[in-house]
Amino acid sequence: MEKEKFNITLADGITEIVIREGQASKLIDPKPPVKTNLTGTIGVPLEYIKKRVHTGQFTQELSHLLVDRENITLTLVISENDEYTRGTVTGKLEYNPKFIEFGINNGKTWTPTELGMFFKMNRTFFSDLSENMKLVNSLMNFAATVNSKIERSANEKGDKTDNFFQIVNSNLPESFLLNIPIFKGMKPETIEVETFAKIDGRSVCFILLSPGANQTLEEIRNSVIDEQLSHIAIVAPEIAIIES
Repeated sequence: MEKEKFNITLADGITEIVIREGQASKLIDPKPPVKTNLTGTIGVPLEYIKKRVHTGQFTQELSHLLVDRENITLTLVISENDEYTRGTVTGKLEYNPKFIEFGINNGKTWTPTELGMFFKMNRTFFSDLSENMKLVNSLMNFAATVNSKIERSANEKGDKTDNFFQIVNSNLPESFLLNIPIFKGMKPETIEVETFAKIDGRSVCFILLSPGANQTLEEIRNSVIDEQLSHIAIVAPEIAIIES
């Protein structure tokens, strides 16, 4: 193959040049943009919008906000028409871990001893410490009371199920008060909790129910979401808000 010829004029003072043959080293390969994918507390979408709305990093008319009241979630979708750059910013209101531990309204079952020990270790959430101590003592002695009552009813040929109910009704208060935050990062709420016994033969377990907690949950859920939506509508009025 015939070599190419070049005419080169050297500048004053230059006496030598070096010509290298072969392929030049590559520049850094271009990479796709990093997609926004953020998750945090319920206020994260609003904070993102407030800090980015006037920077040109996203277009309001090409963004939308998904509202899921059931799961207490707000999801901001940006660059909705471009799969290459589309991103999400999700905010979620989560239950307080301690509220979940109590198992209120979720069907969790406790043996009397388990519930007594749990109440003892979590007395800080009780509005009345003396009520906590009374509950703990009643629950920790519950098994002995049941066995004694069953033995007596067997001798008297009484009905075991009726005796179980008598023990439950006489040995434990119908309800007690807790002062506990239902959601992460929120102030404690005072709720009334009821104990219900489930009887299976000679064994008894308890479940905790609170209609008041359900009502408070619904009120907080809607008020928190509505507050976030009202702020977003002011800061970025062109973002479409979609309720699922």
